[in-house]
Amino acid sequence: MKTIFIGIFLLFSGLAFGQHLVYTPKNPNFGGNTFNYQWLLSSANAQNSFKDDQSRSHTTKSELERFQESLNRQILGQLSRTAFSSEFKEGLKEGTFNVGSLVVEIYETGEGLVMNILDVNTGEQTQIIVPN
Repeated sequence: MKTIFIGIFLLFSGLAFGQHLVYTPKNPNFGGNTFNYQWLLSSANAQNSFKDDQSRSHTTKSELERFQESLNRQILGQLSRTAFSSEFKEGLKEGTFNVGSLVVEIYETGEGLVMNILDVNTGEQTQIIVPN
């Protein structure tokens, strides 16, 4: 019985074939086939639930709305130039100044003239350095 079993095992073991399993990625960014790129991109776009609302908002403004925004910018710019020139007639002086809700601190350093601007309402702060 043993010899018959060993004989059958040897007979069928010669017929068994093995193969090497090789992984090939699908994504072309990781070495896959480059023809998969369009399919992967269209599949990702189909699953994307986020919409870009900001790009559409720029194109929907009318000519009148753009004119109003431009006019507002010009008026605010003129007001800030007038306020700035009346505050600093003989040039920029060192010190701390209050302009509305902004606190402007100006001082001289080795790098140049430094202006720290703090919005007391929001806590936002910026620094401007004018080199010598």
